[in-house]
Amino acid sequence: MLKKIPVDQLCLGMHLQAFCGAWLDHPFWRTRFVLSDPADLALIRDSIVREVWIDAAKGLDIEAGLAQPVETVESAAAIPPEAPVIQSRAAFSDELKRASKIVTLGKEAVASMFQEARMGKAIEADAAAPLVEEISNSILRNPGALISLARLRTADDYTFMHSVAVCALMIALARQLGLDEPATRAAGMAGLLHDLGKAMIPLEVLNKPGKLTDEEFTLVKTHPEEGHKLLLAGSGSSDMSQDVCLHHHEKIDGSGYPKGLNGQTISLYAKMGAVCDVYDAITSNRPYKAGWDPAESIKRMAEWQGHFDPVVFQAFVKSLGIYPIGSLVRLESGKLGVVTEQNEQSLLKPRVRVFFSTRSQAYIRPETIDLARSAEKIAGREDAAKWGIKDMDLYWAGDKA
Repeated sequence: MLKKIPVDQLCLGMHLQAFCGAWLDHPFWRTRFVLSDPADLALIRDSIVREVWIDAAKGLDIEAGLAQPVETVESAAAIPPEAPVIQSRAAFSDELKRASKIVTLGKEAVASMFQEARMGKAIEADAAAPLVEEISNSILRNPGALISLARLRTADDYTFMHSVAVCALMIALARQLGLDEPATRAAGMAGLLHDLGKAMIPLEVLNKPGKLTDEEFTLVKTHPEEGHKLLLAGSGSSDMSQDVCLHHHEKIDGSGYPKGLNGQTISLYAKMGAVCDVYDAITSNRPYKAGWDPAESIKRMAEWQGHFDPVVFQAFVKSLGIYPIGSLVRLESGKLGVVTEQNEQSLLKPRVRVFFSTRSQAYIRPETIDLARSAEKIAGREDAAKWGIKDMDLYWAGDKA
């Protein structure tokens, strides 16, 4: 018997089944545990969550005669879902603030999941469903905000943030490909779980600042199969998540791993995972190298023969833009700027925040130019190092960078 109760009736020893209300308002990324720590109880009571579901069969019940549940159901499946909120289009700057919280909590969720895997605990994949829903909703409100923000990370938290970023990229790509919402959410979950096997790789190898030895690289290449084993041994993972986890390093020419599949035998979802995984990896700062510029990354990926499915890759480019947010571009006037937002009507006419003149080789007062409403045009990509430009992300992400 599951019971919905006010948080002031919650006490140590009760089995917490679910929070009521928006996931971002919850004090923990997941539920379904017995409350044993007074600090956890205090966090719940101090949050804006007012009601929770408890499982009286797995923990203490409310005291008979002293309290009455708000509602009761027979099983977790019978808990009524929260009413869906229609996601209205949001300005990039507004969504950036909201996305910042989602990314932070998402990183904590993935770190917790990896830690549990290292400790030998069974993975409960469906516990991450509310996180995937929040990421999906953010992309509905403004596709560029969370995807761009998730790219900003330190080398130390790469593995966790990479999972959040690939989740977001998979959702955007799924919508570009015209998948329905259940399949889109499933693709997001697959992206979140795709690198779970890295929890089984020693940290000194995973975070090594220099080039891996042949033996270390062979060890790292076991992570798809290790992750697949974890998902099979756990609960709540879909066939899609298991497929993407196992096959996101396959290539259409058959030269990938672990199974050497080709364009005919790799699933659509694994092809999607391959593109999203590589893009986020090469645009991110790693322990051993700085990330490439987003636009440069798109260009290089387009040149790799036999790696990606062409249809999936073209849809990926459309979902991000030829000049993704954060790309440094040179306008025909000689001004340098960073792309801050895409234009849905034209991949070649994003909003650009200009801040440097190549003619005077000096910084200028920052100004946002909407290329869809300007005679200015992009002349090409630029390398920030060539002009001695640092902290470029500050021009589009502000204090979030």
